[in-house]
Amino acid sequence: MFQLPGGLDERYEVMVSSVSSGLMKIITPCWKPFVGGGDSSSRSGDESGRADGLLWYKDFGHHVNGEFSMAVIQANNLLEDQCQLESGPLSSLSSGPQGTFVGIYDGHGGPEVSRFINEHLFHNLKKFTSEHQGMSAAVISKAFLTTEEEFLLLVKKQWLNRPQIASVGSCCLVGIICNGLLYIANLGDSRVVLGRLEKATKEVRAIQLSTEHNASIESVRKELHFLHPDDSQIVVLKHKVWRVKGIIQVSRSIGDAYLKRAEFNREPLISKFRVPEPFNKPILSAEPSILVQKVHPQDQFLIFASDGLWEHLSNQEAVDIVHSYAHNGIAKRLVKTALREAAKKREMRYTDLKKIDRGVRRHFHDDITVIVLFLDHHMISQSSCPCPPISIRGAGGVPARANP
Repeated sequence: MFQLPGGLDERYEVMVSSVSSGLMKIITPCWKPFVGGGDSSSRSGDESGRADGLLWYKDFGHHVNGEFSMAVIQANNLLEDQCQLESGPLSSLSSGPQGTFVGIYDGHGGPEVSRFINEHLFHNLKKFTSEHQGMSAAVISKAFLTTEEEFLLLVKKQWLNRPQIASVGSCCLVGIICNGLLYIANLGDSRVVLGRLEKATKEVRAIQLSTEHNASIESVRKELHFLHPDDSQIVVLKHKVWRVKGIIQVSRSIGDAYLKRAEFNREPLISKFRVPEPFNKPILSAEPSILVQKVHPQDQFLIFASDGLWEHLSNQEAVDIVHSYAHNGIAKRLVKTALREAAKKREMRYTDLKKIDRGVRRHFHDDITVIVLFLDHHMISQSSCPCPPISIRGAGGVPARANP
């Protein structure tokens, strides 16, 4: 018997008595990346990345502000993590700003919301950047909230035929580099960490830039009590894990309609996803925490990752790895290091962990997505775009079959 991770949502809680690695088969991931250039045409070969069992990776590429590396490992039956990197125009105007956009979307309860964000958020951001003639925190917030409203409208349309869609949600972490400024916006518990060179010691220090919204954090519990003073059960300690209404750990998300609008907190949604007490205002929020700061010459790189990585690596451990190895393949190295730590916690070999199917694999680690952005300050200071636009999006594909 093994213990389930402490942060595992109840909807996933399954007891597994034994696992026979000899019977387990590697299966291919149920997603494929989309890569497009300025002409929106798809690319193949190394441009599109490579797949190795449940792992997809793009070891190296260029964005308008430097270099990047990406990797995704699947653990769930359906990949709930989605991601994208957009580099080039950040508005639909020819005179609009150029820059780099990174998105990490960690879904829960299913992949529907993370896929929806992947398809709509950047489009909304470009639209509002054009309307406001520039990038700003207000533009980013508007893009988040519009994406939320669009998904809730979809829930309303599909409510009678697909009520479970009201119980699906996603964390949403976004980073934007534009005009020498770094914008970080977050809902949920994905995380971005900056590697900054300390001149005195020549060491690279880890600086967490994102604000996380997880009930395990005391300040988040205090915020929830402040926002819901008449609800003594707004956060509940259940199986040694703090959860909002005893159900979910994150306090902010896109989706989770059943915790935002009372009209979805009823039948035909199944009872385990319903809150017994009526509510008049949203329990969860879709308002992102936003940080805006200048990109400093000492800033070396940014690590964007879903919480699956941070369950196994500390901020400084991840920064030390990126600083110590070549840029090429560094995101994949971070993912594999996290998997080795996950295997060690279960007192098993990494080679045996790699043999475990998706679905069962979720009991050992989560889906993990990592994007590392290296910062070239010469390129950041240039007003023109020195390399062609690029668009890389992780997108759900058809269900995979086991290899023979």
